[in-house]
Amino acid sequence: MAAQRGKDLLVKLDDGAGGFTSVAGLRTRQLAFNAETVDVTHAESVGRWRELLAGAGVRRASVSGAGVFRDGASDARIRQVFFDGTAATLQIVVPDFGTIQGLFQVTGLEYRGDHAGEVTFDIALESAGPLSFAAAA
Repeated sequence: MAAQRGKDLLVKLDDGAGGFTSVAGLRTRQLAFNAETVDVTHAESVGRWRELLAGAGVRRASVSGAGVFRDGASDARIRQVFFDGTAATLQIVVPDFGTIQGLFQVTGLEYRGDHAGEVTFDIALESAGPLSFAAAA
């Protein structure tokens, strides 16, 4: 995969009408995959090296971003998902790689403003179910 423009990594939220809309105004965004391990090391493990149980543990994805809301609709949609405490379907589009889609819950939503600047926000999302992956065409 060749170098990509950071602005092409998109976080899209289910718009509630069967489509997806980009979370407006995100200037930075990050996607992280993590998996917990299950240690099954025992007294007879070869050389006392740690052994891990394959296929066990919890897998999760985290999405974070920061930026400015450019319209009231995207702000309202994110805020509603947070206050309802529900999970919403997100798409994370990674250029020349593919699209990850699944349920995510808004776990953090922070607003801040500087006296001589615009209001900005930080958002944190955690996967809330299985994710699907579709490779880029």
